[in-house]
Amino acid sequence: MSQIDIPLTFTVRRHAPELIAPAKPTPRELKPLSDIDDQDGLRFHIPVIQFYRHDPKMNNKNPATVIREALAKVLVFYYPFAGRLKEGPARKLMVECNGQGVLFIEAEADVTLKQFGDALQPPFPCLEELLYDVPGSGNVLDSPLLLIQVTRLLCGGFIFALRLNHTMSDAPGLVQFMNTLGEMAQGASKPSTLPVWQRELLFARDPPRVTCTHHEYEKVEDTKGTIIPLDDMAHKSFFFGPAEMTALRRFVPSYLKKCSTFEVLTACLWRCRTIALQPDPEEEMRIICIVNARAKFNPPLPVGYYGNGFAFPVAISTAKDLSTKPLAHALELVMKAKSDVNEEYMRSIADLMVTEGRPHFTVVRSYLVSDVTRAGFDVVDFGWGKAVYGGPAKGGVGAIPGVASFYIPFTNHKGESVIVVPICLPSASMETFVNELNSMLANDNARVYQNQNLHFISRL
Repeated sequence: MSQIDIPLTFTVRRHAPELIAPAKPTPRELKPLSDIDDQDGLRFHIPVIQFYRHDPKMNNKNPATVIREALAKVLVFYYPFAGRLKEGPARKLMVECNGQGVLFIEAEADVTLKQFGDALQPPFPCLEELLYDVPGSGNVLDSPLLLIQVTRLLCGGFIFALRLNHTMSDAPGLVQFMNTLGEMAQGASKPSTLPVWQRELLFARDPPRVTCTHHEYEKVEDTKGTIIPLDDMAHKSFFFGPAEMTALRRFVPSYLKKCSTFEVLTACLWRCRTIALQPDPEEEMRIICIVNARAKFNPPLPVGYYGNGFAFPVAISTAKDLSTKPLAHALELVMKAKSDVNEEYMRSIADLMVTEGRPHFTVVRSYLVSDVTRAGFDVVDFGWGKAVYGGPAKGGVGAIPGVASFYIPFTNHKGESVIVVPICLPSASMETFVNELNSMLANDNARVYQNQNLHFISRL
């Protein structure tokens, strides 16, 4: 389930970083972000990585050249990406569309795709070489909004790595941009889905009115020192295929059978992680679920909208209840939190941002999960076919490392669709986490636990 780490080392030779500007003149203007975009919790750069196999029909093509040329053309349509962020009164972010361009790096590595192993998953070896942090480029303000590195491999395959300023786009918005880059790399003259800016759709109301409860932005004191220490972190990825999900669903009582894979997996990880961290039993633990709200609006956000369109609803439980009650306890809380998100909830968040100074979501005793299994990173095609792996480059990203996990799609050697979950925990806690998860996935334990579960429900 968890892969044994075999260190792979290789050398990457990078060309000098260059700025790629739009291929044609673009509007010079100031474009405000939405009041969902510019909240504090999105003011960071998020790394994505794509691995591509050698394709004999592309033998005479250099992927870096193909993608560089396509990028200049794409930026004509997505010209705000070529600008720089400024901050106005009341911390309002806006893009100064000035055509300065995005950072691009061409590189070669003395390694083959095969050497990465069958199970490509985070943490990736030498990530900092495959997505080079150009000195001075990582600020939120007055820095490039995108950084792209294309690294050719000895086998003829290549790695496409990208870093995005998260205030500009969420996963669906970024994938839309990357798909357009793929289309234009293959000769298209314009995007099949035209980009829609329209950030005013998610501006706060006038006057702003916070109408919903937003536990995710509560000010919580870290009284017991439970923010995770970062000096000794273990980073592992876990696979959840059909067999693992069947094992976990044994814990789901009949009245919750309609729950989704995301909800079961989230409840399970929240529970195992809480047990692993061993907080004070009365401490409140939080799970934050990323919920795509694009379709929750009436009418839905327009096709082509590439801004952030999601919420951070939170479920809260004491550590004691999470650790000792059946999985149904955590599962019901997760399902309820997700169901809270509707158009009014999103309007209320935008209003809260304006009235409360754009706060960061609460990270104290929090765990954040984001499901990108359907985002489409893995199907982005630059002419060399679909990615062997496509998605977030590591877990634990964000302003507070160790707090976030992604659910990433992957096809295993049997051809099964599985979910990869990178998890970041203190080393001592990781061992407990692995043991706890293994005990839930073991068939005999699953049956015993389910019987306790049913007994518990019958007592209610």
